[in-house]
Amino acid sequence: MKLYRTTYGQGPDLLILHGIFGAGGNWATLARKEYGPHYRTWVPDLRNHGRSPHDPGFSFPEMVDDLLELMDDEGMESAHILGHSMGGKLAMHLALEHPERVNKLIIADIGPKAYPESHGPIFDAFDAVNPSQYGSRKAVDQAMKLVVPEFGLRQFLLKNLEREGDSYRWSINLPAIRNGYVALLREVESWEPFDGEVLFVRGAKSNYLKEDDMASIRALFPFAEMVSMEESGHWLHAENPALFAKLTLSFLAR
Repeated sequence: MKLYRTTYGQGPDLLILHGIFGAGGNWATLARKEYGPHYRTWVPDLRNHGRSPHDPGFSFPEMVDDLLELMDDEGMESAHILGHSMGGKLAMHLALEHPERVNKLIIADIGPKAYPESHGPIFDAFDAVNPSQYGSRKAVDQAMKLVVPEFGLRQFLLKNLEREGDSYRWSINLPAIRNGYVALLREVESWEPFDGEVLFVRGAKSNYLKEDDMASIRALFPFAEMVSMEESGHWLHAENPALFAKLTLSFLAR
C-alpha cells in the first residue's frame, strides 16, 4: 500500500509512526521544528488513517509491509524509527522482523506486553456521532462533547473529521480498525532479539509502560534503556514536546 507521507528536513532518515486514531499530522510541529533540522524526517499516515488508503486488512504484518514499501520507494536502506503507542508496537515488529532496516529505535509509552481492550468508549463515540448530519465543525464538536467530555481527547479525535461537500465525514476506516483492534493488543513475540540501540520513553502518569516492564522488554531488546517523563501521561510528546525532543534527539545523536 502506498502510504500518504510528509517529509521534513535533510540528513539521515527518521521515520515517525503515529498511534491508533492518529495521523502523521499529529507529529508535524515536532518533525518540522525539532527533528527536521537534523534528520530527513518522514511522517506517514498508516493504513486506514488520515489520507492513506482504506483497506479491510488492518494488522501488524500488513503495516510492516506498508513501511517496507515506503522505505523501498524512497530509497531508504535503513532508518531510525520512532513510534508512539500502536506505532511503537509496529516499530517493534519492524525491528524484530527486519533488523537490517532499523538503525536506532525509539518507543514512546508502549511495551511489547499484551494489553486489555480499552478503546471501546472511543469506538462508541465515533459510532454515536454521524458527522454527515452537521454543517460545521463546531456542531460536530458539540455532538461529540456529549459522549467525550474530555476536551483534549475530543480535539484529538476531531482531527479525523474532514469536509465532504456541505457536511463532514470521518477520514479513518472505522470498520477495518475495529476488526483488527484485538489482534493489535497481543504480546509482541520473536524468536530472535533486536540487538540494536533502543530507547523506551514512558510517561510517569501513564499506565501503559512501567519501570518493571524492563525484564520483558530486554528479552526482545537486550540493549534497551528506559527514561521517564515525570509530569507526562500517555500523550507525552504532546504534553511536553520540548522535553520529549531533548531526550530523543540526545539518544539519536550520541
